[in-house]
Amino acid sequence: MFKDTLLNNIKAARPDATREEVLKAADEAQCKDIIDRLPDGLDTLVGTGGTYLSGGENQRIALARAILKDAPIIVLDEATAFADAENEHQIQLAFERLTQNKTVLMIAHRLSTIQDADLILVFKEGQIAERGTHEELVALNGIYSSMWKDYQTSITWKVGKEDEQHD
Repeated sequence: MFKDTLLNNIKAARPDATREEVLKAADEAQCKDIIDRLPDGLDTLVGTGGTYLSGGENQRIALARAILKDAPIIVLDEATAFADAENEHQIQLAFERLTQNKTVLMIAHRLSTIQDADLILVFKEGQIAERGTHEELVALNGIYSSMWKDYQTSITWKVGKEDEQHD
């Protein structure tokens, strides 16, 4: 995000876009709640010295920019890395819109981000170690399957103190 209005931050992808096109892209990127809570909506100053947006909110704004650009090839590098659970869900919804009829190269460590991909490549020491769909890779019982099992275990973890029982 650069220091300018939210409108101009999104329009950076396509400077000739109308306000209506920007609003449509923002809506498809699940940004309506962000715009609604900002004091001046799309005209709010964001970026350094402007209104603070969380990492996940910044990611959704970047997705609005990508939706507005409508490029045929999309590269996403750790697109959910800085997102909390709520923003990750919103980002996943935005991915559905962004990736329709596109070629997408997605780099991710969060396996939930890639599980619906047509083809997943698993790298080990710079080489492709496994390739396939999520279901095929889980069935292989290899690297991906092990990572998926670890991921499934980790999503049940809770942070906090357990209630202590005192007699």
